[in-house]
Amino acid sequence: MQRRLVLSAAVASSASLIGCASPQVGDYASQTPTLDLAQYFNGTVDAHGMFQDRSGRIVKRFTVVMDCQWQGNQGVLDEAFSYSDGTTGRRIWRLTRHADGRITGTADDVVGEAEGHTAGNTFRWKYTLQLPVDDKVYEVQFDDWMVLIDERVMLNRATMTKFGLRLGEVTLSFTKR
Repeated sequence: MQRRLVLSAAVASSASLIGCASPQVGDYASQTPTLDLAQYFNGTVDAHGMFQDRSGRIVKRFTVVMDCQWQGNQGVLDEAFSYSDGTTGRRIWRLTRHADGRITGTADDVVGEAEGHTAGNTFRWKYTLQLPVDDKVYEVQFDDWMVLIDERVMLNRATMTKFGLRLGEVTLSFTKR
């Protein structure tokens, strides 16, 4: 019995240490160029991306044309998706930049409110998306990390999970026109 308790404590300690070691957006506060979301996502932005399942297999490729507008602390990102299988989609984000540095957002296929923070050249964005697959809709969680490379290019890696289990990753490259 004591052996089990020691083993359980060791596993719990390891899990808590791993959780502490994960990156935080503030870790990138000194990185440049500094990302200003309202400046970057203003005008037209093109994106190219892919979704990989948990085994790393590329399941879908896509392009996005984003029409982005800001007025004060309110932004609208109108995304038009074209997928490699010939289907299309659209998501319209309505964003709010708050005085405390948070960015919140809503979209028709997002459950509740997305929340993010910027620091230096990095933006971390978390939300729950209603994802249609065949005849069902699944609620999956996204953890997006966007990193500004230069004034025109930003890279994005998003991890998709359900019940804490990793389903796959979305990789995107944004290019501001």
